[in-house]
Amino acid sequence: MAEGVKPRVKAPKKAAAGETVTLKTLISHKMESGQRKNKDGSVIPRSIINRFTCEFNGKSVIDVTMEPAISTNPYFEFEATVPEAGDFKFTWYDDDGSVYEESKSVAIA
Repeated sequence: MAEGVKPRVKAPKKAAAGETVTLKTLISHKMESGQRKNKDGSVIPRSIINRFTCEFNGKSVIDVTMEPAISTNPYFEFEATVPEAGDFKFTWYDDDGSVYEESKSVAIA
């Protein structure tokens, strides 16, 4: 697991049934493309978050594949409809095999 990787999520705690809400995610990650060289001239190995997914009560909301050109600390902002009370599950997949997860519960107001 990469050091210093920390996912953060902002989601409402309550929503009306059928309401569309805005979700914001940020993960702290250096995102090394694999094309730069260090002081010795050796290639720095690729190390990126290569996939991000979000599910609501087990159903896919978003599924993003990331490539080496992505910036450090990738940020995603997107909308989702909340049909019922439940849980958003956010998952980031790292090149090194690490998986970072965060969940947020939403109640019906």
